[in-house]
Amino acid sequence: MLNHIKNHPFAVEAFFEESLVLTFALPKEQLQPFLPPCLSLDVFKEQWAFLAVAMVQTIDLRPKGFPKFFGSDFFLIGYRIFVRYNNVNGKRLRGLYILKSETNRMHMELMGNIFTHYHYKTVDISRKTQGNLLEIASKQSNFKVQFDIQNIEPTLPKDSPFTDWSEARKFAGPLPFTFSYHHQKKEVLIIEGVRQHWIPQPIEVQDYYFSFLAHLQLQNPVLANAFVIRNIPYYWKKGKIEKWKQENHFKG
Repeated sequence: MLNHIKNHPFAVEAFFEESLVLTFALPKEQLQPFLPPCLSLDVFKEQWAFLAVAMVQTIDLRPKGFPKFFGSDFFLIGYRIFVRYNNVNGKRLRGLYILKSETNRMHMELMGNIFTHYHYKTVDISRKTQGNLLEIASKQSNFKVQFDIQNIEPTLPKDSPFTDWSEARKFAGPLPFTFSYHHQKKEVLIIEGVRQHWIPQPIEVQDYYFSFLAHLQLQNPVLANAFVIRNIPYYWKKGKIEKWKQENHFKG
């Protein structure tokens, strides 16, 4: 019963005041071990796989259709791998697999861990602006990132595998689907996100450090892109469960 409740049992809506996403490229061999057997990496040029860190200020997060006064405001951080999944109908879906989630509110940790498999943890999160720089940081989570918020013509990060921002945009997120996997039952939970007017704008990262990347023992992750999106209504559909068949994994 408890596991059923965790399967995103109802649709949820929110307003994204701001979403900042950094995407890191790594050789595909480094990220493959973190995936369940039902998922495959979303690979670029047959070499690069991607892990994104998304930092989102949400407003009025609540069950879809409820009045706004039922909603709450949260800062959310997610560490996600870009993946693909072949569903039972043979359709190849592109989406994300979540490794870790953080928030600045205990209420979100409690509710998120009741209704999802996203493993929320409450941490301190600070946000400050000094001159042209926006800094988001956490002492508990041991991360810090600084963006130049006034550079209207940012350059791609050094050593990015992408040749231009148009190419980098394909790995900016969010992707249409998020996946979880129940190993014992061999069930895949599919959550579809719906948004409108999603036009990410490239931004320039001045400095960053995420201890979670070191915790995963990833070797030399390369910052591939960084984007920001502001003022977007968003909602997640009720979770859908389907049995995973290994033969589907090799189709497409």
